[in-house]
Amino acid sequence: MKRRMILFTDIGDTIIDEGTEIRDAPGGVVRSAECLPGAREVLLSLHDSGYTIAMVADGLEESFRNMMAQHGLDQVFAARAISETVGAEKPDPRMFRAAMAQLKLRKRDKRRILMLGNNLARDIAGGNAFGLRTALIRWSPRYRYDWTCEAERPDYVLDSPWELPMLLAHLEAEASL
Repeated sequence: MKRRMILFTDIGDTIIDEGTEIRDAPGGVVRSAECLPGAREVLLSLHDSGYTIAMVADGLEESFRNMMAQHGLDQVFAARAISETVGAEKPDPRMFRAAMAQLKLRKRDKRRILMLGNNLARDIAGGNAFGLRTALIRWSPRYRYDWTCEAERPDYVLDSPWELPMLLAHLEAEASL
């Protein structure tokens, strides 16, 4: 069953624990990394439940290919807006536009998209400015989680990946009203 809600998700410290990355050189391609606890299972479950999931991430395409293959997550993403390919980084609207274009979505579909991320300045401010609903995931010690301006204020705050399916189910029910 295809769901109405669409998930755009960051990867680094949202799905993958950046602290576990093994790179081929400093600042180079990530060869392997571990998922944050529960993130892999939640993504697979959402995919199997019919949610459309798009990767909207800053970094190198080869890094994301390596990490997704390592964890069997290749098939989860219906679209991949990766900064190296798009030629921009979040919060630039081209990142979100690229994911929407790959999914053949229109402006009116923005209300069905939830942008999940851990970085207030990039993921949340970028999603907000683009007109998406946003959810901040607070599970990495590497980022600040207190927004300093209204542009960084997320619509939702999650402390665990296990909260994401409940949020999407709630938004799905709301969308069908």
